Amino acid sequence: MSRAKVPSPDQISPPMIEEIAQRLRRHRPVRTQLAPWGMVHIDRQLPFLCLYRRPQGRPDPGTDHLLLGEASYLLADGGKTPHEPLKDLIKAIVRTQREAFGAFLILELWAGLEREDDCTFRIHAPKLGPPSFLLEVMETALLEIPIEGEDIRVGLRYGQRWAPPGLERMFSERELRELGAGMMGLEVKPVFRDPQSEELFPFELKALRQGLSKALKKTFFLFSHDYTSHRPIHYAELGRRAFTPAVRDIDRRLADIDRHFDLLLHVTPVNTEAAWYQFRRSGFDRAPEFLYRPRNIDPSLLKRQLHAIALEQIEDPTLAHLFATKRDELDRQLTMVADRGTKKFLRGSQQVYGELNPNLLALAWDLLGKLPPRVRDDHVSRSLDAESFARRAEEELAYYRSQDPNLTSSVTIRADVPGLMVSRGQFLVGCSASVAEARVEATLAHEVGTHVLTHHNGCNQPFAQLHTGMARYESLQEGLAVLAEYLVGGLSRPRLRMLAGRVVAVHCLSEGASFVETFRALYQSYKFSQMDAFTIAMRVHRGGGLTKDFIYLDGLVKLIDYLSQDGELELLYLGKVAFEHLSIIEELRWRQVLSPGPLRPRYLDRPDVASRLERVRRGIPVVELVEGTPE
Repeated sequence: MSRAKVPSPDQISPPMIEEIAQRLRRHRPVRTQLAPWGMVHIDRQLPFLCLYRRPQGRPDPGTDHLLLGEASYLLADGGKTPHEPLKDLIKAIVRTQREAFGAFLILELWAGLEREDDCTFRIHAPKLGPPSFLLEVMETALLEIPIEGEDIRVGLRYGQRWAPPGLERMFSERELRELGAGMMGLEVKPVFRDPQSEELFPFELKALRQGLSKALKKTFFLFSHDYTSHRPIHYAELGRRAFTPAVRDIDRRLADIDRHFDLLLHVTPVNTEAAWYQFRRSGFDRAPEFLYRPRNIDPSLLKRQLHAIALEQIEDPTLAHLFATKRDELDRQLTMVADRGTKKFLRGSQQVYGELNPNLLALAWDLLGKLPPRVRDDHVSRSLDAESFARRAEEELAYYRSQDPNLTSSVTIRADVPGLMVSRGQFLVGCSASVAEARVEATLAHEVGTHVLTHHNGCNQPFAQLHTGMARYESLQEGLAVLAEYLVGGLSRPRLRMLAGRVVAVHCLSEGASFVETFRALYQSYKFSQMDAFTIAMRVHRGGGLTKDFIYLDGLVKLIDYLSQDGELELLYLGKVAFEHLSIIEELRWRQVLSPGPLRPRYLDRPDVASRLERVRRGIPVVELVEGTPE
């Protein structure tokens, strides 16, 4: 695959300096390679600049990587004496940005020489430099950086002539006063490489990059508020907004591989109805034979493409982490496709969806004990067949098209789909599916108001992961969909029992139970109907053991906890996001990378939703989500 052309390095010259200054004045991003080595990257007008000078005469691998995720940095080839073109470039940047903000801060970073008793970080400040509280904020933020095996210590040194080892200070006190700028130094212990061989430790480097990036933003945040006219609301606002071509290329390539296969379609039987009749004729004694779609992909070839993606080209540590977790999940999902029908499939499923939590299993047992197996709302007078329900779903999609005419989702009735499914934003309805009239609104809120809506909103974000799905997004997505059922008043006792039964079935599977044993536990011990017990067992045992089904109840529990702690509901509709990445989603929104999607769930405008949502925010027990629950 082709990659974006890298421009040739530019000599630092007066025309180049003037061009950079003009771009900053016009609020345009700057990204220019420097000769013989280096880069100036300034996302937008900001009152700070991170500086790294590469030492001459000795290697310094990895240190420059620590700044690559910042919104304003300059990497340059160092010399014992600062060369005038580099000083002129920095002066032009400072003057231009100071005009906009009234003050400016330069922070120079370097790797300290290895000493056993040395601090992990040492802050260097001029004697008449920043006030103590700014240094305290920086020290506190640095102490919060998690580095495995390292007892973080931060030192502070005041002086006039501090500089990286072997180099002279970039600017004198007099020059800084003339520029109207402040300057600090940050010496970092090179815990990210071997002191003898200089070999990099990638995990330590990654952790240090992520933690240091947050610490620097917190420092610049306080500086902005106390010294400049810039008033960011949150420190994350000072992160990068512009993306390099590498980010867009990697995102596209990951999405292309994701679109090549649909794991659930690959492991969903195409003969569910025939298998049911076969199982019933056997007196429920012999496991049915499930048939699957032919696998139209070669997992090994897709894995080769997957691991050819150079994630190390991503400078932004937040995006690097996001993309790395997605690549890992795609790798494991491809292994599951290859292992379909084997004993290895179950272990792969547990790696993708996680292990069943004992507390969740206890909750499932409690729900099955408190919710009666037979109630009046099991027996509804009427149901909608596939065609009638599909028409109703099309009406729902028409409503959302009135919000955004670019919505391309549609409803398709298919013979090879059991029940209902949303795949790539398309609503698939099995030809034998039927939906009880009392469950129509809840089902539409689940499938269209959640799954279709978040797919479309994700399509309007800059990263494809927001519509293909972030790594491990399913728990939040299904929890949000079940919550939607409750908010429209359609989460029935049989439905909640079904979700609890799925958790118990996953437990049976994980403990080595066969299909027949799982069916008998559901039918005989927990009093599910024969058809419901078969359906639950089929969903869990398909492909060789798919543990996904415990995430519906798991996601609901986590969502109630999130909302009871004042979590923002609207944040969850930006796309197909994951619980473990909500902090990243919030950061990207503060950085103005993500924006609200064009669609808002229809059910949130219902007059009866506010009171139900308030109950959830008070931390309602799961069993009380259904009305009429016996004490």
